Amino acid sequence: MTDVYQSLLHQAGFKSLAGADEAGRGACAGPLVAAAVILGTDIPSGLDDSKRLSPARRETLFDAILAAAMAVKIVTIEPADCDRLGVQKANLEALLRAVNGLQPAADFALIDGFAVSGLACPSLGLWKGDQVVQSISAASIVAKVHRDRLMIELAEKYPGYGFETHKGYATASHQRALERLGPCPQHRLSYANVAAVAATSQSSEHPCASSSKVVG
Repeated sequence: MTDVYQSLLHQAGFKSLAGADEAGRGACAGPLVAAAVILGTDIPSGLDDSKRLSPARRETLFDAILAAAMAVKIVTIEPADCDRLGVQKANLEALLRAVNGLQPAADFALIDGFAVSGLACPSLGLWKGDQVVQSISAASIVAKVHRDRLMIELAEKYPGYGFETHKGYATASHQRALERLGPCPQHRLSYANVAAVAATSQSSEHPCASSSKVVG
């Protein structure tokens, strides 16, 4: 990947460049995860948008990024907070906390998709930035792998939903499990498909359903 943006910023005098991205924005279950990464001079080869990489390749790059990066910060926003804030505000909050939480701090941030206000450094939001900026690609991979691992752990805590397979996204198999079992505490009740099932599953004997309520 030829990183024109980072090259130009380095030429402009910015030395510590962060990339930031999120994973799980569109999922109807599980947390939203954001990551910010400052790459060092030893940049892992093969960085790309995490969605364009195989799971095995993402895992390999995840370890390589953590070993080589100058700084990495991961932020998790729980499902209830995604409901409370709304997914867009939760997304921006996660990206803000990820970039501002980097140690050492960045002096410029490149963020996938959105401009984020309140950052401690200048920044630029880039559409499909995870495909053209190495540090954003790295952040995309870190956020995706971290979230996938969390969803595999949640599959053991909440069996039957298939979180280990669909990672909380609204697939047909997930919807069937949701309708059969009712929502669990990891479901985002502000999502229409979850809210519709929650409204009809209040009397379910499934242990997850007892904690469900529709948020207004």
